[in-house]
Amino acid sequence: MPKVVVANDHGAVELTARIVSFLKSEGFEVNYLGTAENKSVDYPDMAKLACDEFNKGGYEFGVLCCGTGIGISISANKIRGIRCALPQNIFAATMAKEHNDANFIAFGGRIDYQDDVLDMVKAYISTQVSQDERHARRRAKMMALEG
Repeated sequence: MPKVVVANDHGAVELTARIVSFLKSEGFEVNYLGTAENKSVDYPDMAKLACDEFNKGGYEFGVLCCGTGIGISISANKIRGIRCALPQNIFAATMAKEHNDANFIAFGGRIDYQDDVLDMVKAYISTQVSQDERHARRRAKMMALEG
């Protein structure tokens, strides 16, 4: 069974619960590291927790959520090896996987998306990473920016 790591702060409790339930229904084993309470927690801590766990290996991808998705995705992208996308629609979720091989996706619990978040997650998980040379070259350049 493919494994996914998921974490969130207090700004996305309900949205994250929906995502976790959906992932389980799609056959994923979910390692949920977030908070299920509306009590304040810091999104950089949640990003680090999930990304460190992901970097241990054995995970297909990760999902992060905070109030807007912005803070938690920026935090995740500070961690070596992480490519966290913040898709705003189905097309962006698809391209995050196909072109960028994003290993995390992030969402905001306080954002009104035009496309349902679960449809974005479904698009992401059903998309294959492009093996086209130009996308591989760009991914390599992206990761080289880590120094």
